[in-house]
Amino acid sequence: MALQSLVAAAAGQSVLGNTVSDYTAALLIFVVFVAAAGGVQWLLLRYFVRLARRTDTAFDDAMVAVVQTIKPPLYFLLGFYLALHYLRVTGFAERVVNVLLLALLVYQAVAALQILIDYFVQRRLIHAEDRAVQSAARVVKTLSSIVLWSLGFLFLLSNFGIDVTSLIAGLGIGGIAIALAAQNILGDLFSSLSIYFDKPFVPGDFIIFGDYMGTVQEVGIKTTRLTSLSGEEIVVPNTEITSVNVRNFGRMKERRVEFSFGVTYQASSEQLQTIPGIVREAVEQQKQTRFNRCHFHQFADFSLHFEAVYHMETKEYSAYMDAHQAILLSIKEAFEREGIEMAYPTRTVYVHEG
Repeated sequence: MALQSLVAAAAGQSVLGNTVSDYTAALLIFVVFVAAAGGVQWLLLRYFVRLARRTDTAFDDAMVAVVQTIKPPLYFLLGFYLALHYLRVTGFAERVVNVLLLALLVYQAVAALQILIDYFVQRRLIHAEDRAVQSAARVVKTLSSIVLWSLGFLFLLSNFGIDVTSLIAGLGIGGIAIALAAQNILGDLFSSLSIYFDKPFVPGDFIIFGDYMGTVQEVGIKTTRLTSLSGEEIVVPNTEITSVNVRNFGRMKERRVEFSFGVTYQASSEQLQTIPGIVREAVEQQKQTRFNRCHFHQFADFSLHFEAVYHMETKEYSAYMDAHQAILLSIKEAFEREGIEMAYPTRTVYVHEG
């Protein structure tokens, strides 16, 4: 009986405005919450790990990474926060706990969002191996990280009672000054992102724009590098490429070829009528070609002018040149057999004697 009375007396004593029973209940709440939070995290992590092993998608891997970012200090502090609500504490202690808890929650939210953004960026890189795509992905991840952590920091300052309006205004003015000082660099940076997302060309494409032509070797953050037909490297700022029209021969599926020639006025009408058939036969003898048309086009100054069109069913330039050369040689041989003369600039001078 004496022991029970002593225990009851001790439980009823007040320490810092709370009884021993209150502290015991708060401790119990803290322990139960921490154990429950740890158990829920373990179950979620186990579920997502098992799901990741059964599927080929990367989203469940991202969810595993999100759950793994939840560290014990977070649910320790949450448990302590809940336990404090059962006790009567001073305003300062409660304020400290609120500040720490808010900071941890903001950190957790930003870290989770960053993982999800990395996941979506990674999805864009699954089938991409060139360095341009990797550079653009690094830029996107860096910019998103800066934006997220900046917003989180401003959110914390606002909840701490600090007026962030003047700070945002100052950052805005500073940002404008930096942007003006580095506008060329920033312009090239955003142009590289435009090239990455819009993909007007990729490494390996032969392009022509402005006074430049060549095969794209690399699309960097600031410049694009080409190899010209003569072999030298051409380095062009990205802003210059995105501000002009670009002709991309790498996307060409077939080549339309138009050529013309003339025969002399001494050719007979019967010979002229055989010329379209000669051209058709010469084109159809070559592989990967498709004849379109051949017509007597006009009476020129020194020739009877013909115009012919055919299609090459390949984008390879060397294959086109080989086929075109063979077609022209075949036409020349056929004209020699038929006695048809090719025209060239001539002048006939009549001398009157008298």
